[in-house]
Parts: sequence; C-alpha cells; structure tokens
Amino acid sequence: MQTDTDEHWMQMAIDVARSKGSDPSTSPLGCVIVLGGRVIAAERNQTKELPDATAHAEMMAIRRACEQTGELELRGATLYSTLQPCGMCTMASIWSKVGRVVYGAGRNDVHPMYFEAKHVDTLGFIEDAYRDDIEIEGGCLRDACAELYYGPDADLNKEEQANL
Repeated sequence: MQTDTDEHWMQMAIDVARSKGSDPSTSPLGCVIVLGGRVIAAERNQTKELPDATAHAEMMAIRRACEQTGELELRGATLYSTLQPCGMCTMASIWSKVGRVVYGAGRNDVHPMYFEAKHVDTLGFIEDAYRDDIEIEGGCLRDACAELYYGPDADLNKEEQANL
C-alpha cells in the first residue's frame, strides 16, 4: 500500500532522473534507496557516460547502497524507481535482498524501447522468486514518472530506439 512517504521518495527519484536532463531519448531513470527513513543511495542511469550496459539507475543505486552500509544485503530497504525495473534490475533487487520495490511508470505507460524486446514479466518473476519476503508495487506518481519518457504510441525512428 503506497503512502505519502512513498510519494515523497518517488519525487526524489524523479528529481534524480531529471538531473540527467529532460530528453526522453536519454532514458532519464532515477532510483532512490531508503533504509530506516533515510536515503542511502540516489542514482540515475549512467550507461552512456561510463559506458557500461549494466549502469542502470537501480544497479548503480544498489551498488552505492551496499557501499554506504558496508553490507551485501539491503534487508528492510525500499528501492524507488521511476520506471518498472527491467529483468537485470529485478534480479539485482532479489539478490541484494531489498525488502520492497516501488516503481512509478509501468511498461504499458511508456514506449516499448525502454524494455527488453521480448516481454519479460518481471512482476511475475518476483512472485516466483527465490524469496517470498520481497514486495513490489507500481503506479506511485505514475503520470509524473511517465512524463520522463516517450509515450507508448510515440512514432520514433528505429535508430532512436534502444533495445529494439
């Protein structure tokens, strides 16, 4: 169940995403990880800058959170992402033992270029995960998050699209 506190942290994730700029072609994702009521990591997509295909906002935030806490596991932490996590980021959330994932826009709210070319149901994957103590909730500030990205029906040239 989402709360005003969830909206506060999601707004911070939106602000982190916007720190990269407002061009939807740059995949401006933002992620904030909160533990015990305080931010332990706030990161954005950095795939092009590093260059590193694994430098998604969630991956970067999980790395920073583990560095910050000095722990491999993030039990009790909540990960806030402006976009439904991809398969890689979902798996990282499971392995790092994040307790809860809250995302804004879902795959149906944005252009398909932001997800794997073939549908991978990350929500179903979490339900069938190795752990049964991870929660996932979508739609927190959905419209504000979706505004960061191209809409589902945007007419884009193939060259402009990632993952397709």
